[in-house]
Amino acid sequence: MILMNKVQTVLNVSLKKLVGKHYNRFWNFKGRYRVVKGSRASKKSKTTALNFISRIMKYPESNLLVVRKVEKTIRDSCCADLIWAVYRLGVQDLWEFPTKPTSKLEMTYLPTGQKILFRGLDNPLKVTSVSVEHGYLCWMWIEEAYEIMNESDFDTLDESIRGEVPEWLFKQITLTFNPWNDKHWIKRRFFDVKDDKDILALTTNYLMNEFLDDADKKVFENMKVNNPRRYQVAGLGNWGIVEGVIYDNWEEKAFDIDKIRQLDSVKSCFGLDFGYTNDPTALFCGLIDVKAKTIWVFDELYKQGLSNEKIYDNILAMGYSKEKVVADCAEPKSIDRLRELGLSRITKSRKGKDSIKNGIDFIQDFHIIVHPSCVNFITEISNYSWDQDKFGKKLNVPVDDFNHLMDAMRYALENIAKGDSFSFD
Repeated sequence: MILMNKVQTVLNVSLKKLVGKHYNRFWNFKGRYRVVKGSRASKKSKTTALNFISRIMKYPESNLLVVRKVEKTIRDSCCADLIWAVYRLGVQDLWEFPTKPTSKLEMTYLPTGQKILFRGLDNPLKVTSVSVEHGYLCWMWIEEAYEIMNESDFDTLDESIRGEVPEWLFKQITLTFNPWNDKHWIKRRFFDVKDDKDILALTTNYLMNEFLDDADKKVFENMKVNNPRRYQVAGLGNWGIVEGVIYDNWEEKAFDIDKIRQLDSVKSCFGLDFGYTNDPTALFCGLIDVKAKTIWVFDELYKQGLSNEKIYDNILAMGYSKEKVVADCAEPKSIDRLRELGLSRITKSRKGKDSIKNGIDFIQDFHIIVHPSCVNFITEISNYSWDQDKFGKKLNVPVDDFNHLMDAMRYALENIAKGDSFSFD
């Protein structure tokens, strides 16, 4: 690969050393849609970032729009990957990019003024009105495309890449995602079609990433033994086959949280499930109207690697440090530490015999409205399902997966559940 900078210095870059194997078709495809599903550690996002940085430097007048469903998730994901790619290519002196959390979310190729712009679908007007000063907006990267549950939202994005471009350019949309559920519209639209020259649909996995060390690989080998269902998706990049979904009583819909809060019969409810290395710490933020049998999900925390101090910092930054939070009773030391740090109203959950089933029964009797910004909650609730035995018979216990926010929701609501049939003791 040859990149040209402002003074026409030739930069010889070895794709084999930077990208490795298995992505040659992806790198060179120029059709309308590049769609890549894959497991974690399949290097799909890092390769995409390297590809776009090199492309912009190679193709004059090209510009890129990067999209995720929620704008606040972009800085630490796609933007961070693209900045990493700039340094990996050794061209950081030719780029201007955000260096602080408060910096403008935008990247500029300094020799030409070409741009990488970032937008979230939670602000649709900003997406549909995107324009560039120099050249053409010809490329789009939709990261974590699985989060876009409504195909019509993708259609809107698709239509925004339009208009004529010079012969040396081409228009293209790249989608990267983890394939949690085979019922997702992406499968039908891109993976079930045959012989469409405008579509490159690829499956990637960690076995294609030669840069992983033995410790990285061991994570997946352990997953293969301990959680074979998850290994099929998070390990091999195959479509998740979801049967026996526990909650079908929900919908994704935007709502005004302040208007809901003003209703006399509405109460707030917060629940916390602890995680660290492999599992995320999950904070459920909801409102419930018992009379109207409605639960509104309006916010979430969903991060790995959080110490108790970082959990507190996040909850404080979200504005919920004064709220009553019901946390997993399995970690009393963490609860005590969070109380010391300032979560004075945090309490432990009251687990007991059949507490999970009873909590699920209670929640199933409600209509759940999920704000579109709660992407992790939507992913979990659409994949949270009943387990089955080796003969395929459904069991009365959930699969131990996609359950962090689901557990946090149960903790949050346990004090509202009444009567013997919903006892958590």
